[in-house]
Amino acid sequence: MKNLFQTLTILSCLLLSTSGIFAQRGIGSNVIDVDYASPKQYEIGGIKATGVRFLDPNSLITITNLRVGDKITVPGDKLSSAIKKLWEQQILGDVKVVVTKVEGDYIFLEFQLKEKPRLSKFKFTGVRKSEADDIRESIRLIRGKVVTDAILANTKSKVEKYYTNKGYRKAEVNVIQRNDSSMVNSVILDIMVDKRERVKIDKIAFLGNNSMSDGKLKRKMKETKERKIYRLFKSSKLLPAAYAEDKQSVIGFYNSKGYRDASITLDTIYDVAENRLRINLEVDEGPEYRFGNITWEGNFLYSDDTLSKILNIKRGESYSKELLDKKLNFNPSGLDITSLYMDKGYLFFNIIPVEVRADSNQIDIEMRMYEGEQATIRNIIINGNTVTSDHVIRRELFTLPGQKFSRTALIRSQQALAGLGYFNNETMGLNPIPDPATGMVDIEYTVEEKPSNQITLSGGWGGIQGVVGTLGLVYTNFSARKILKLKEYSPLPSGDGQRLSIQGQANGRRYQNIALSFTEPWLGGRRPNSLTVSINRSILRQLQGWPTQEQVGAMFITGANVFLGRRLRKPDNYFQLTNAIGINNYKVEGLYPVPIVDGGKVTTATNASFNNLNFKTSLSRNSIDNPQFPRTGSQFSLDVAFTPPYSWLGRDVRNMSDVKDKYKWVEYHKWGLSFATHASLLPNTKKRRLVLKNSANIGLIGNYSKGVGSGPFERYVLGGTGMQGFGITSMLLGQDYIGLRGYQDNSPLLNQLVPFQNQNIPVGGIAYTKFTSELRFLFSDNPMATIYGIGFFEAGNNFHNYHEINPFQMRRSVGTGIRLFMPMFGGLLGFDIAFPLDRTDPRLPKFETHFSIGQ
Repeated sequence: MKNLFQTLTILSCLLLSTSGIFAQRGIGSNVIDVDYASPKQYEIGGIKATGVRFLDPNSLITITNLRVGDKITVPGDKLSSAIKKLWEQQILGDVKVVVTKVEGDYIFLEFQLKEKPRLSKFKFTGVRKSEADDIRESIRLIRGKVVTDAILANTKSKVEKYYTNKGYRKAEVNVIQRNDSSMVNSVILDIMVDKRERVKIDKIAFLGNNSMSDGKLKRKMKETKERKIYRLFKSSKLLPAAYAEDKQSVIGFYNSKGYRDASITLDTIYDVAENRLRINLEVDEGPEYRFGNITWEGNFLYSDDTLSKILNIKRGESYSKELLDKKLNFNPSGLDITSLYMDKGYLFFNIIPVEVRADSNQIDIEMRMYEGEQATIRNIIINGNTVTSDHVIRRELFTLPGQKFSRTALIRSQQALAGLGYFNNETMGLNPIPDPATGMVDIEYTVEEKPSNQITLSGGWGGIQGVVGTLGLVYTNFSARKILKLKEYSPLPSGDGQRLSIQGQANGRRYQNIALSFTEPWLGGRRPNSLTVSINRSILRQLQGWPTQEQVGAMFITGANVFLGRRLRKPDNYFQLTNAIGINNYKVEGLYPVPIVDGGKVTTATNASFNNLNFKTSLSRNSIDNPQFPRTGSQFSLDVAFTPPYSWLGRDVRNMSDVKDKYKWVEYHKWGLSFATHASLLPNTKKRRLVLKNSANIGLIGNYSKGVGSGPFERYVLGGTGMQGFGITSMLLGQDYIGLRGYQDNSPLLNQLVPFQNQNIPVGGIAYTKFTSELRFLFSDNPMATIYGIGFFEAGNNFHNYHEINPFQMRRSVGTGIRLFMPMFGGLLGFDIAFPLDRTDPRLPKFETHFSIGQ
């Protein structure tokens, strides 16, 4: 009955439309006789379109595909086709064809048309302003556009989809037209929304899962989650696209465990309340398959045993296509077959695993290989470097023309470019372009420049010195050779990879400091041997009397350092060796009192001069993949700093009672060891947002002669953020500030304090240990503002003499924080809240908040 009714309806519509073609059969006394039983052929003598105001009549006539002089049959298919073509444009509300005149065999036609209304404006009802703004971006309704049925349907569909993705699965949307009395042939659209209640997932149930628990399968659904009180950072709404991906993730999990025939045969979604739904998923697991025999064909360079050992898949293991692909093509945790060949230059290497037998749920695989010829690098192509010069990029590459292709060298080149800090690491492209005909390969590197220079503008409390302001500029991609080319200034010449740093600090007459450093990373331009030269000058004045502020004493600090570094080739090219020589002179004049801690007692020195001539050697290794948010790699550093052994060279320091003479030439040797690893905890996800960092730091100061003591210089001060203060002790004594969150800066639990001028000065220790474990989650990888959160456990301690050193005696803390990397404003900004676990004094705070810059 239903089909019969539809058929009758269609036939009725066809008859009505045919009769509507000739709504007017005569004008005046001219009567047009149209015999439907005997169609007659005419030649079109004229055509016109009437009734339109905004549309072009000639264009509409062109759409009909009828022309003056055409032969048509009346009634006939050409007129029906013309009307159909006009309707298909969806811009007309009514279409009629009228025969206005017939002269012999000539017929004159008039298309009487009515335009569809145009949109004057649209309004929302039942939505918040923020939602309306989002919906406008989605529906993109344009004023003046013809309102068609498709536009109405599309608007309703997109609004419904918007609220479905927000969890309002039962939202009702109506799009209503009403005439706009202020404009001719225009309508207003009222988009009326009744969101109803947000619908959340009450329960997800699996049926037929005998080998996998519900919990395991639910964890594989990353976006489709049940409503739980403890689930704070993941919603429980049902998103259609995410739900489809999560179902595929469940099947992928089964496949990875050997159930390659697994499928979801039925999924049912039903309401259990007005705002709750349940999902039932019926699973057909199928049999569990296992790897059988694996054989190799086409291998000449490596034996079957060597390839099987690298593949490392044993007979009887659960069959996994994902595992097989990883071991053949890309194994993030070790060597794979493709890397084995490509590191030897076999770029054209190809391997296809073929299942040759599947019996008793065991699958035998034959590895069919084509080794090909070794590929030689022909050209290096660099694109996207709008600021950085080509030679700066080329000198960092490990893929050189004339060498054999190596995938390891390609990845190492990517890491080297990322380490420069000039480019967006997330968009960096590496594209080998092979030419099998010649056995050559071109390699294309595509980079995207990002802001890397830093401007520092800050203020802080400097203890005795009061408020200290800081203004600094760090230009990380400076060019000294362009310094005479005025057109290259933007604001300074750039592009050659040199580093220029200028920083000033002041609080008026009482304290001024300026520091300047320059680094050439490729001295001579042929090898990665770096040269850094830095100088600094500080003036601290003792003022008295207001308002005259007369100077009664001053301290002048002058220092210079020269660093020479070079990249090593062995044990591997991640190693760096740096040697440095530095000298600092501290000159005290007038009544300026300088605190000197000697043997646990504090004294003052005036009209004195102290000199620190030191040599430094650092052996380091850095293999992290991204300096802003490392996901893999490690960092290692062994540092040694020492002064000449004056006490061995005839200077009898032990018998000097005056500290001005005793420390005129400072002597010590200082050792430091640090190590850090980064590991992605979700290595198979696209952005690898979750990373675990573990680090360890150890430091020790020693002296050359017994009885001399370690002195007050270069000691370790533990606690807080590790940011050096502006106090005179830190400047004069060269103390190292080591952060330990959860404890105060200069914490009495970690540092020996001595009184000086109404404040406690940290003496610092001669040894320290510190261990940190951080769990990091990346929120944004935007190179302009990289943001990630952290949760941490930290432990460390400071030791004031060699007898106290105990690496197991720790002050512990836990906490959480956030990091924001902004290259233009000092680099890394951090905020932490930390809770000390070894707070022995109840008067100390139960938690500490820490703010850090540039660490």
